[in-house]
Amino acid sequence: MPLTQILLSLSIALFAGLMLSRLAKLLNLPAVTAYLVAGILVGPYCLGLIGVQGLGFNNMEQVESFSILCDIALGFIAFSIGNEFRLSELKHTGKQATVIGILQAVVTTLLVDGVLIGLHFLIPDKLSLPAAIVLGAVASATAPAATLMVVRQYKAKGPVTSTLLPVVALDDAVGLVLFAVSFGIANAISVGQVSILSIVLEPILEVVLSLLLGTAMGFIFTFCERFFHSRSKRLSMSVAFVLLTVALSNLSFHVGAVHVAFSPLLSCMMLGTIFCNVCDFSEELMDRLDRWTGPLFILFFVLSGAELELSVFTDWAIVVIGVVYVLARCAGKYSGAFSSAKMMKCNDNIVKYLGITLFPQAGVALGMAMKAQNLADGGAIVAQITLFAVLIYEIVGPALTKISLQKAGEIKPEGKTSARKSDAEMLASSAPVQKEALAPENAEQVKNEVGVK
Repeated sequence: MPLTQILLSLSIALFAGLMLSRLAKLLNLPAVTAYLVAGILVGPYCLGLIGVQGLGFNNMEQVESFSILCDIALGFIAFSIGNEFRLSELKHTGKQATVIGILQAVVTTLLVDGVLIGLHFLIPDKLSLPAAIVLGAVASATAPAATLMVVRQYKAKGPVTSTLLPVVALDDAVGLVLFAVSFGIANAISVGQVSILSIVLEPILEVVLSLLLGTAMGFIFTFCERFFHSRSKRLSMSVAFVLLTVALSNLSFHVGAVHVAFSPLLSCMMLGTIFCNVCDFSEELMDRLDRWTGPLFILFFVLSGAELELSVFTDWAIVVIGVVYVLARCAGKYSGAFSSAKMMKCNDNIVKYLGITLFPQAGVALGMAMKAQNLADGGAIVAQITLFAVLIYEIVGPALTKISLQKAGEIKPEGKTSARKSDAEMLASSAPVQKEALAPENAEQVKNEVGVK
């Protein structure tokens, strides 16, 4: 794409996301939902159909050409989630979050597997057994990006939020292992060959190596930050290390018969975790980084919306299987979180509302689905069902997360609706004080306070 067309497409995407976020505010919806809808509107199925170069995205190839922005944004999102793993807070929620994170993912996989395997026997020509098994593992993944954005937009704070973010982070690690095991079993059914390496060793190796990479980068990052005292240079160093970690975690190679790969999400989460626990000025730096990444996150969600395949609605089989998958996954997430939170004797709000906040699904699931396309029997259907589900979850999920956090009492009514109005009110409220300070009867007191004789 020519530079002019690239800049025009990105500016329209950013503008559309921002303008729709104002409409979403009127409708009491999260801004994330607005960004995703904006992506659909400027994507290949709406504005892109006009065919004017630069006016939206004309095809999926154009959307995918901006994948580097999405990779970078996911790196910063994972880094921000890692910042929530402060040891001082994990002492209270760490054990509960670990148990809930593992059990809800396993329960979701087993439930979706059971339902879809049953559906396979009803329509075997549309849904193969290997595809049903793989979709169960894909169902375990939760979208950390949408969840984090809702939490930040509404400044949610409380037991549910404190448990939610570690659970979402752990969910992806568990999901990677479940997917690798399920994919190995499905492949064995398709090809008739079982690979212990792909089922057991490689997924565990990916998780461990990703955490080690993030840990090493975190300590190096913290060491390098101490050479700078300027806030702007420290911010630049933070950006450099997130980009470096994303780059290194995208490497993959073979050691003999073993395929070695990393997870960018886990690596960047660990980078953020080490940084926030080792660096004594991490909170201030994270606050500045959050402001810098605002436009990048908007573009990420708009591009994610533009990537959603509306064509999946044209096949009745995809719609039927997709609806069953969505309902089964929701039941799995809710029941898994409910039962595990109850078992850990968590706060009542965590028991009731945590499961609903785990509904959003996007990037990690799509990555699993793309890998599942290599499945000999049913790879294409896995990708299509995942795309269908992501379309539903990404539009509805953030709103459900917001409602759940509101019901739990962790989202307070917004006290500031307009920065300009707030400034005007501040000036108005300070005016009488200034007037009183300049009154003749207070002149002597003012002189004495400033040391004027």
